[in-house]
Amino acid sequence: MPYENYARWKSNLNDTLPKLSIVIPAYNERERIVATIGAIASHVSDLGFAWEMLIADDGSKDDTVQIVEDLGLVNLMVLRAPKNGGKGSAVQRGMLASKGAFVLFADADNSTPIEEVSKLLHKLELEGYDVAVGSRAAEGAEEGKKSIFRKILSGGLRWIVKNIFRIGVKDTQCGFKMYTREAAQKLHSKQTIMGFSFDLEILYLASKFGYKIAEVPVSWIDAPGSKVDTRKEVQRFLRDLYLIKLNDLRGVYR
Repeated sequence: MPYENYARWKSNLNDTLPKLSIVIPAYNERERIVATIGAIASHVSDLGFAWEMLIADDGSKDDTVQIVEDLGLVNLMVLRAPKNGGKGSAVQRGMLASKGAFVLFADADNSTPIEEVSKLLHKLELEGYDVAVGSRAAEGAEEGKKSIFRKILSGGLRWIVKNIFRIGVKDTQCGFKMYTREAAQKLHSKQTIMGFSFDLEILYLASKFGYKIAEVPVSWIDAPGSKVDTRKEVQRFLRDLYLIKLNDLRGVYR
């Protein structure tokens, strides 16, 4: 009974610690945040366990925060930010505030459908992984509506990550990742990069600290309304590669 399960989650505060926390960073998302919340809440509420959602605002200049708060969902927490600090900053605040045994970070555009969540949860809960990475590059993944330009750039960056940075994950940037609570707390406490490249640092740290990482093929579509300036983010990505290595050499991650 999907609606009854959703209605219960909407109105009755969890009486146990949640099994799953879902963190969604949001910046000026008034046009699509309600649809994303609805899709996630409808599906996850029907999975049969206690869960919570955290919307980590990133200093939105529109009425995103008010819209979400007006929904009146008792198991949804809005984390306000006084100013824009970057996507990584929003995710970090959400991860550190979460209470679930497992913590999922998902993009506000729902590019990776929430129906893929069980694949990642299975890896952590039943197969003993610490981190599960939704991937558009793993065998079996489905990637739709991606421009030729973005495909070329993605391919080049993935080559750099694999051959120069030595991270054993083909797709570090997909906005759909799950961690055990212990891994989420440790990794995001050590996080220093607050922009779009934060995923790269987190996975570098996961590998450095010896966490068991699963790369899971998922469906993904390039949703309209992206706020990412691809050219600028490529430049920042390359800069952040250097910064991560420099941080490591300086002992920042100890």
